[in-house]
Amino acid sequence: MSPIPGLNTVGLLGGGVIGGGWAARFLLNGVDVILYDPDPEAPRKVEAVIANARRAYAKLTMAPLPVEGTLRFVATPEEAVIGVDFVQESAPERLDLKQSILQRASAVADPSVVFGSSTSGILPTQIQIGMHHPERLVVGHPFNPVYLLPLVEICGGDATSTAAKERAAEVYTSIGMRPLMLTKEIDGFIADRLLEAVWREALWLINDGIATAQQIDDAIRFGAGLRWSFMGTFLVYRIAGGEAGMQHFLAQFGPTLQWPWTKLMDVPDLNQELIDTIVAQSDDQANGSTIRELEELRDDCLVSVMQGLRTVGYGAGEVLADFERALFDRAPAPAVAADSAQPLKVHEIRIPTEWVDYNGHTNDSRYAQMSGDAADAFLRYLGVDADYLRGGHSYYTVESHITYAAQSHAGDVVYVTSQVISYDEKRLHLFNRMHRADDHTLISTGEHMYLHVDTVAGKAMAAPPEMIERIAAVANAQTHLERPTQAGRFVGAPR
Repeated sequence: MSPIPGLNTVGLLGGGVIGGGWAARFLLNGVDVILYDPDPEAPRKVEAVIANARRAYAKLTMAPLPVEGTLRFVATPEEAVIGVDFVQESAPERLDLKQSILQRASAVADPSVVFGSSTSGILPTQIQIGMHHPERLVVGHPFNPVYLLPLVEICGGDATSTAAKERAAEVYTSIGMRPLMLTKEIDGFIADRLLEAVWREALWLINDGIATAQQIDDAIRFGAGLRWSFMGTFLVYRIAGGEAGMQHFLAQFGPTLQWPWTKLMDVPDLNQELIDTIVAQSDDQANGSTIRELEELRDDCLVSVMQGLRTVGYGAGEVLADFERALFDRAPAPAVAADSAQPLKVHEIRIPTEWVDYNGHTNDSRYAQMSGDAADAFLRYLGVDADYLRGGHSYYTVESHITYAAQSHAGDVVYVTSQVISYDEKRLHLFNRMHRADDHTLISTGEHMYLHVDTVAGKAMAAPPEMIERIAAVANAQTHLERPTQAGRFVGAPR
């Protein structure tokens, strides 16, 4: 069961670069996916995208992700939409193909199910021709990589209902995206009209021998945009071409230069000579990196930018902060060992590479983070969940002490156990032990004193009786445990 109410299963029509990105975003939000794509290589390609997404999400947020959804491939568009709660179409940019697939799928889908199209420029009024219940078709135009970039443009056609657009916005928001609702239908929508102007000018600069692809991308990536800030235009388009790279991108999207999306129609002829020039310069710019390596570089940069923006609560960082709060709200209480008479195992983590310092060991500050995350998990086990916090109650840390016993390294799996040392109506004294999972070596301890507070009044208050009872149940079960030798230590105390 998905942690997102009303969104248990989605049907995806198309599993290319964009469709694979949608699959990854839904799956990592705990939503089951049924995917149709006639390409026999689709399962391999989609799994590569999902692997990239897992890697990126592990760095993107420390919030607890839900249990990953299941992915099932089917042989027809009809099979992909039966019994689902939402449909996203990401077929190639051919109007006749999209109309055919959507006509077949809409004939068997529940009439209430909304269809989103990932088209980057075709009008939804054209796409919905021939559909059954065309009022439920909207454009939901994402940006690559779909599982990381939050923007999704929502645009309705002549037959689209307001309810369909609102439902699409609800779905996209629930998986950590920021919908941009268009009020008028227009070729290319908003973002692509801006991108298209830059793309056309870039082609002229190369055609006239004024600049190379590298120079153009340097001019852009040091200037504007989340994605442009680290990779520019041509490498992004190279990745958008999939495994075939820039050659495929030009073959697929080159003809759109003749479409009347903008008044900037004075564009160079995309002849073979210009195509060869762009492909060669793009190859030089990639400098031997594979598409997978470029995707990893892109993902690492996006994670860094979004996490940086989160620290100031602005732009995509605000979206990430809202998404993390939603993840924490939806996170279930941790499953702990049935034997509550022992220190409770409440947290486990594999040490990420970025936690390691110049000595090759886990940085000191990360042990405090592990112990703090474990304490949060223990509090969720006690019932300090989203409803408890919304009720104006919480536990605040008033004192902590970390000791170090052994080293850990990138890739080590570490688990954390919690023991209640003491408690009263306002205070909770907790002791955590961090162990390497391979040999159970104790590597660090964290001792914390928490104070129960009224978050509205901003002052200490007694915890509700039911919370005291839950703490007492754990503490009473652990009464036979010896007091940890590290408990109550001060810096420099004899060992």
